[in-house]
Amino acid sequence: MVTNNPVPAKGGSLIGATTVNWEDAYKGANVMWRVPRNIHWGDNIVVREDEIAVFYRDGKVLAYLDRPDRYALTSMNTRLVSGLIKELSGVQQEAEVYYLQHRVLDAKYGSAEPYVFRDPDFGLVQLRVFGTYRWRVGAPDNFINQFVGTFGAATTQDVEGRLRDQMIVLVYNTLGKLKDQGVRVTDLAGQLSTIEQGVLGLAPQHFGPLGVEIVQLQGISVNLPDEVQKAVDTRSTMGVLGVNYMQYQAGQAMTAAASNPSGGAGALTSAGVGLGAGLGIGYGFSGQMQGMYGGPGGGGGPATPCPKCNAMVPAGTRFCPSCGNPMAAPAPAGGPPCPKCGQVAPAGVKFCPNCGASLAPPPPRTCPKCNASVAGAGKFCPNCGAPLPA
Repeated sequence: MVTNNPVPAKGGSLIGATTVNWEDAYKGANVMWRVPRNIHWGDNIVVREDEIAVFYRDGKVLAYLDRPDRYALTSMNTRLVSGLIKELSGVQQEAEVYYLQHRVLDAKYGSAEPYVFRDPDFGLVQLRVFGTYRWRVGAPDNFINQFVGTFGAATTQDVEGRLRDQMIVLVYNTLGKLKDQGVRVTDLAGQLSTIEQGVLGLAPQHFGPLGVEIVQLQGISVNLPDEVQKAVDTRSTMGVLGVNYMQYQAGQAMTAAASNPSGGAGALTSAGVGLGAGLGIGYGFSGQMQGMYGGPGGGGGPATPCPKCNAMVPAGTRFCPSCGNPMAAPAPAGGPPCPKCGQVAPAGVKFCPNCGASLAPPPPRTCPKCNASVAGAGKFCPNCGAPLPA
């Protein structure tokens, strides 16, 4: 930040002249320091290896010194500071001096608002991006003119706030390009190097006018929402075990039942059921699930999955014990449900005995887009997805 350390002690060859230098005790992580008094004709300016002294007056940079040395602002040193001496030897013989650090500085960035990423699997996903970057002053005159003259920046925090906002814009721009190339949110973890190179490629045209050079991006982190991260973890586990979603859910349900003392854990334990077995075998345990919920004492038939939460529900149960969703009533052998009132009709009946509606299957329709013949009462063509006429 711009620190306010005391005015340096007077010295130099001229009466009343001052020797100015940026004391190490006031540097730290500060990118710039404004000398707390204007520089006059005859003063001495000390510039070290990692510093730049910028002379500023009337809203513009007069000159800057970026080579380490002691500079006397007199005619004795005309060869080095002739342009500046010309400016200071007129009617207004003074100027502000800003010291800038010439070394690389570290800063952080993070998104205040999430970036909405449209993913083909998860839909609209809100991403948050965090990381660190390394930067330095590339053009001292542009830096002072922009941050001090235009933005009125007074501290390093003011400068880095501007840089952080611009950095987020470039990261989001790069994420948008990856999205247009077909990259999914599940692939972003493997694209961090691509994101870094994309931001560094855009940095010169965005940060150059500010007099800033972005050197490196570090620790890029793209955070997914918790529910999306859980879904990604579940999909990864299913891929490793070689099971589908129903098998995975069945294994989870069996594992939960085995860990519940009131849910028949002893029977499951004696059957050798555990988490690894429940997830790894899948189809092998589907029969055991039916035995648990169906058959004698289990509802008279095999268990069926709830259409809402996929929990296995004992046969004959009208509502899911897990989420309370109504369960579809099983149709008798050979008896289709009425398409109008839902009443199950006996096998071979052509009209519903409850409402009189025809039980004959509707005639096939022709898709207006792909001309495919579509049977049933669906609203969309299963071949091309086009809406079907009623």
